[in-house]
Amino acid sequence: MIHPQFQLNNQSFASVDELISFAHLLKSESGEKHYISDFLLEWLNSRDYIEVRTSGSTGKPKTIRLQKKQVENSARATNHFFDLTEGTLALLCLSSQYIAGKMMLVRAMTGGWQVTAVEPESNPLKQFEHTFDFTAMVPLQVFHSIEDLYKVKKIIIGGGVIPSSLEDQLQQEKTLAFATYGMTETISHIAVRQINGKHKSSVYTALPDVRFSQTNEGCLIIDAPEISDRLQITNDVVDLISPVQFKFLGRLDNVVNSGGIKIYPEEVERKLSQFIQKPFFISSEEDEALGERLILIIENDIPVKKEDLFPAFEKLSSFEKPKKIYTLPKFIYTDTEKIKRTEILKLLKNV
Repeated sequence: MIHPQFQLNNQSFASVDELISFAHLLKSESGEKHYISDFLLEWLNSRDYIEVRTSGSTGKPKTIRLQKKQVENSARATNHFFDLTEGTLALLCLSSQYIAGKMMLVRAMTGGWQVTAVEPESNPLKQFEHTFDFTAMVPLQVFHSIEDLYKVKKIIIGGGVIPSSLEDQLQQEKTLAFATYGMTETISHIAVRQINGKHKSSVYTALPDVRFSQTNEGCLIIDAPEISDRLQITNDVVDLISPVQFKFLGRLDNVVNSGGIKIYPEEVERKLSQFIQKPFFISSEEDEALGERLILIIENDIPVKKEDLFPAFEKLSSFEKPKKIYTLPKFIYTDTEKIKRTEILKLLKNV
């Protein structure tokens, strides 16, 4: 369960008992050290499962159980896919309270990495002079870390949509960057796409032993027997390229049918992200003629007019252009900083 080469913050461990003792020492600390301690003690206990919370971005957060053996299989698949061998120097800058941070620790313990754990701040690389082989970040961290990104050889980015403006910036970086697709139920990511470099792509490729199919509505079905005992049927509409590749289009519950035309808000958001720096999202409201019409909701203290976004709207087709713009001074977010679209729309109706 623990690779003999595993190190955490320059500390080596001769046995599982020694790591457990180290975790107990961390437990007296506050902040991220406390979350790391909690997870290590859970991972090293006698139970064959861990309990994790879903993010709550598309529904109520819930606690689910993941089998430790399947969690290990997920970690090994990532290590193999990215060629992360023993001695890998990794930076853990995501909270171990959630699945992404927990998986960095499991990959490290399974693969024999030397991992440095820090508080999950906006630019975790700034404090370091040396380089890392691997890290995982959310898009906001990558945005604030651009000037220091050269300190990492490979980075995976998850936990939210990557704005196209950020993808453009990453084209200038030598760091190999990958977008991830997955969820808590799939034990973190099960597919990745390279954002920059000579193999960059808009298509997600499956990790080892993962296969894809589709429902009649075009939603992705995940068959990953090494990490799940059942098929995972998602609400994500995809263009299925092959049993191991797909292009993400958008969530089924977000699709807007405007005048008989299906519009995927995520695609519109990707185009607008080059021009809108504030948090925003695309949704819809009832329309007598169209059935549904697109609306744009922006987190901003003052109203935004269509003419303010003229250059952005010029990049959209006539069907993709929002018919109305709403602003709210503060969005509602999950604990992992994902926008709670449904709750914001309910709030908007009462404004």
